[in-house]
Amino acid sequence: MKLKQLESLLGEIQQFSNPKIQLEQYPTGPHIASRMLYTAENSFGDVSGKVVADLGCGCGTLGAAAAILGAEHVTGIDIDPDSLEIASSNAEYLEFEMDLVQCDVKNLGWRGRVVDTIVMNPPFGTRRKGADMEFLSSALKYASKAVYSLHKTSTRDHIKRAALRDYGAESAEVLCELRYDVPQLYKFHKRKEVDIAVDLWRFVPRSHRENDV
Repeated sequence: MKLKQLESLLGEIQQFSNPKIQLEQYPTGPHIASRMLYTAENSFGDVSGKVVADLGCGCGTLGAAAAILGAEHVTGIDIDPDSLEIASSNAEYLEFEMDLVQCDVKNLGWRGRVVDTIVMNPPFGTRRKGADMEFLSSALKYASKAVYSLHKTSTRDHIKRAALRDYGAESAEVLCELRYDVPQLYKFHKRKEVDIAVDLWRFVPRSHRENDV
């Protein structure tokens, strides 16, 4: 599938109608989502035929992209039941299967590295400090192949240091820097749209070679 075709399909996805600021709910736009998953598949082979989880799936955009690109199985996890309801509708609309689990990522309770690839657009940690790191820590516990995640460019050094030193990553690589368009969703937003520089990261868990044997 071509990149533009994937972006077009993701553009049909329903987004938040009443986003919750405490959860930092911002839509993952089709432009970023398509490039994120297209890169994961076409540069690294981490999607097609793989078991994929979308942590903090929101409306299910990243999980949808994984399903469209041929993932063997997709699971979306989110703490917000309203988001999961939208994600379910999106899966039905685009005619793909995705298991949906309502859970805080800190309390998943999975035993070991039960998925191949994790994709996520976690909270940036602006409303609750450290939320982004909770997601990263959890993802590196459960993925056997790779974790793809978006983080503010301004946190690049901190993200890399924590991933390699504290969270068991063998490698932490910024694949590209992207412009994240944040629409005017909340009352405190003064402008119609704000551009935030974000990094697309690929993390490889330290024990991935053992799992490949």
